[in-house]
Amino acid sequence: MRRLQVYTSLWAMQPHDQSGVKLPHDQVCEMVAGAGFDGMAIDLGASDVAVAHAVRPHMERNGLTPLIVAFPKTIQSLEDTLHMAADFGAPFVDVIGQVMPLAIDDMVPVIETWMGMSQKIGVPIQFETHRNCITNDLYVTLQLIDRIPEMRICADLSHYVVDREFWFPLSEHDLGLMSRILAQSDSFQGRVASRQQIQLQLDFPQNQKWVELFKGWWREGLEGWRSRNPKGDCIFVCELGPPEYAMTGPDGREMSNRWEEAQVIMGWVREIWADLEREEAAR
Repeated sequence: MRRLQVYTSLWAMQPHDQSGVKLPHDQVCEMVAGAGFDGMAIDLGASDVAVAHAVRPHMERNGLTPLIVAFPKTIQSLEDTLHMAADFGAPFVDVIGQVMPLAIDDMVPVIETWMGMSQKIGVPIQFETHRNCITNDLYVTLQLIDRIPEMRICADLSHYVVDREFWFPLSEHDLGLMSRILAQSDSFQGRVASRQQIQLQLDFPQNQKWVELFKGWWREGLEGWRSRNPKGDCIFVCELGPPEYAMTGPDGREMSNRWEEAQVIMGWVREIWADLEREEAAR
């Protein structure tokens, strides 16, 4: 059986909207579960292990599955996070590796060592496409997956749209590069970017071309995941970050309601998944 599991991020809920109010963990978890999310990512770059342990009982009480996002600054430090993820019951660890050699030949042993730790401890890892980490650049990541075909990706394509400053419409060449990332991806993250902005408001008219581009990528990613996986859970994280990810006006107030937008993205993704199921059943 295949399931789509849609998460949000604890980081995205601190605060969750333009009010700027940071709600206590029990209220956050009740809101997230009540809105229909299946889990919540705990970002160890935006918080710490103490926060993860503090929010855990509230997640468990509300039936939310935790996903651990790690920012290891040394090769060895990932090991503790893997053990923590096993204890938390996380489906995998999303690695945003802060060990960043300059040369591909020096990057490969880092990735392979982390993958070896993952296998030894028995917790899967995925490498998120993210700025300021070992997968910072699209071209570098493509070279890494060529060298290490077993390396699995968590696709947050917003970072590469900004990183490469893609012109719209994207060329067939650039679309093909992004398709290679999606074909290597076992999970996905939801945020819409443009070539200059990491996080766009979903309903602004000028942003619609980028919204449609990302919805197409999410469909491509989910369809590819389904073709590779006859069973299991496909995880999609709606990750709309607070300022300064979220754009603000001169009063410092966010220009859109991220909590509402996260639920919009969840609806889009569930609709895409249902469409793919119908198409598969009709074949």
